[in-house]
Amino acid sequence: MFRIEDLYKSVSLTNAVLQKLPMERFNFPNSPWYVLRLDKIDEVISGNKWFKLKHHLKQAMEKGFTGIATFGGAYSNHLVATAAACQRLQIPSLGVIRGERPAKPSESILQMEAMGMQLQFVRRNDYSSKQDLQDYFSRIFPGFYWVPEGGAGVQGEKGASEILDLLPKNDFNRIFCAVGTGTTMAGLLQASLPNQLICGILVLKWSDDDMDQLPFAASSYKKNFLLFKGYHEGGYAKKTPELLSFMNVFFEETGIPTDFVYTAKLFRAALDLLKKGTINPHEKILLIHSGGIQGNRSLPKNSLAFQ
Repeated sequence: MFRIEDLYKSVSLTNAVLQKLPMERFNFPNSPWYVLRLDKIDEVISGNKWFKLKHHLKQAMEKGFTGIATFGGAYSNHLVATAAACQRLQIPSLGVIRGERPAKPSESILQMEAMGMQLQFVRRNDYSSKQDLQDYFSRIFPGFYWVPEGGAGVQGEKGASEILDLLPKNDFNRIFCAVGTGTTMAGLLQASLPNQLICGILVLKWSDDDMDQLPFAASSYKKNFLLFKGYHEGGYAKKTPELLSFMNVFFEETGIPTDFVYTAKLFRAALDLLKKGTINPHEKILLIHSGGIQGNRSLPKNSLAFQ
């Protein structure tokens, strides 16, 4: 059987290069901005998906679970990454997917199935009751380890905290990331230095009450962070023509592909905050490219310059 150590070795962390942004192209030639290219570490188990999965998988193997189960949408980067990891480990995987199976399955669904993941589609109203779903499917698939949606939880945060080990983190004043479940930002906060500010761009419509549920809202977390609302483009996985146009321009200027669910919103928001004067143009900024472009598969062909 493929060992967990072999899976770890299959992901090329040395490919996570620091790329300096050509800020003169955005009219800020003296702004030292860098992108950590986590999207380059693996073709499928891309970006922060690997970091959020790695300790879940290790725990499952150490405790003798026979398979991995998790939740996600039809274009979920997390589900595709989980399917790929389990294929390499030669263990079964189960994906519980929000919504009915489409008449024409997405490329992501076909990819998951090609990698051996068993898919179970559930009605959207039922999907919110994840504990009930987990209890139900655990009877059908006994012995499976359940990874929370998106790789959340203590193990996911532990993995995300290791992202900053890839670089000399004390070089940066602010570190930006996209915020979905908040797992990556929670990990970054655990690893950041007291003089650093972690800045999260919310990609969902969060109310103040919702944000109290984010993992780093707990009193045990360091409070050196800021959250920025208003850059979600209408909600989770929503997009506008302006966002798609930005993705093409950003790629042309930097060579960096983005997705409309997370990373395009991150980069567009950070540049907007710079233009508004919210960010000191002389601060050294790090932006975390969290990888994963499954969502772009839902776009019409030729919508993006890098499709």
